[in-house]
Amino acid sequence: ELVIRSTFIAGFPGETEAEFQHLLDFMQEAQIDRAGCFAYSPVEGAQANQLPGMLPDTEREQRRAAFMALAERVSMNKLQARMGQTLQVLVDSAKGAGRQGGVGRSYADAPEIDGSVHIASRRPLRVGDIVTVKIEKAGPYDLQGMAV
Repeated sequence: ELVIRSTFIAGFPGETEAEFQHLLDFMQEAQIDRAGCFAYSPVEGAQANQLPGMLPDTEREQRRAAFMALAERVSMNKLQARMGQTLQVLVDSAKGAGRQGGVGRSYADAPEIDGSVHIASRRPLRVGDIVTVKIEKAGPYDLQGMAV
C-alpha cells in the first residue's frame, strides 16, 4: 500500500531531447503514484541561469505538459485499481443541512495537493470523522465511493 510521490523539473538548461525522453521512460517504468512537474524558470541568483543551453519557454512548457499527461495516465490507472476496495478516509468537509456525504482523503492523499475521496453516505458525516469507504468510481486524481 506504499504511495510514492515526487516532483520533477522539465526543460532544465542543457536538457536534451534524449534526456527528457529518459525522464518519460523512467516515469513509465516507475509508475510514481503522485508525480508533479514544473517547467524550469530562471530564479534570481540561481547558478543554473548561467548554464548554456537555455531552452525556449515554449519548449519547457511542452515538456512539462507531456510529463503531466503521462503522470495523469499513471495516476488514473493506479486509482482505477482501487475500485471495489475499501479505504479509511478522513472527512475534510461534510455536506450540511440534512444532506449526507462529504469529501475527504485517504492515507495516500496530501491535503491541498493530491486528489480527494468524494463520499456518499446514508448518515451524516462530520469533519474529522474517519469512515470506511467502498470505492465505486475513479478519475485521474479523485475517487468516489460509499461510506459503509
